[in-house]
Amino acid sequence: MPRTGLLSKAPSPFLVLGAIASVQFASAIADTQFHKVGAGGAALLRLGSAAILLMAILRPKLRGRSRQEWLPAIGLGVAIGAMNVSFYHAIARIPLGVAVTIEFIGPLAVGIAGSRRPRDVVWVLLAVGGILSLAHGSAHHLNLLGVIFAAIAGCMWAGYILLQSRLGKVFIDASGLALATMVAALVALPDGVIEGGTRLLVPSTLLLGVAIGVLGTIVPSTFELEALRRIKPSVFGILMSLEPAMAALAGLIVLSQHLSARELIGIVLVVVASLGTALSSPTPVIDP
Repeated sequence: MPRTGLLSKAPSPFLVLGAIASVQFASAIADTQFHKVGAGGAALLRLGSAAILLMAILRPKLRGRSRQEWLPAIGLGVAIGAMNVSFYHAIARIPLGVAVTIEFIGPLAVGIAGSRRPRDVVWVLLAVGGILSLAHGSAHHLNLLGVIFAAIAGCMWAGYILLQSRLGKVFIDASGLALATMVAALVALPDGVIEGGTRLLVPSTLLLGVAIGVLGTIVPSTFELEALRRIKPSVFGILMSLEPAMAALAGLIVLSQHLSARELIGIVLVVVASLGTALSSPTPVIDP
């Protein structure tokens, strides 16, 4: 039976690009709240609000689930939570476009690992060249801790991709994602409470946190799910390769983060490496 609704009628490339824009502009908006609740507090607001909404909408059962169901859900939740917390600590210290480019090395590595073609060495060299271009001669004098946090987020993103595949084999619906998001919120809880404290309960901050959770998690997950029903994972990966460039645009528009020519070259090199990898590998790169 054909599906109806606005999403089913929207072109798949627009859905993927909409998901990318939603994630990156949500991150940029979250950055504006760091001075109020800290990076950890903003991550908790995003994951906490997303978890509450998903649990309320999907109502997954908690009792009676097997160990085979809980293990991938918990593993994915830990990856999502650690990725978001470390990424928010990264963009608190370095420009959004730079942080996403460094983070993108994680899924890029997964894509390259899924292929055994000799030409993939070219993509590796391009990616390394892009990172070196970002690391040296930056007009922003990149904060080392920020770079480390972005690299950790990239490792967690790679883990997310692998664990999500396992979760998809265990759960036939989106209830697994709801459980994983709940675990992710628990992972973010200690750091969020320490940094945000009672400021997390300010109504205006809570409202913005819900908006960030919707834009950063609910909207992109919905858009990507619909798009992946109609396009090949390789095409999806090609479109997702534009994520570092979208992050740079969001940083410019929302945060007035102007990147140097060398940083822009670094981003372009990583985007090209990602495009090449996506053309060679069927492994999709998906946002949590």
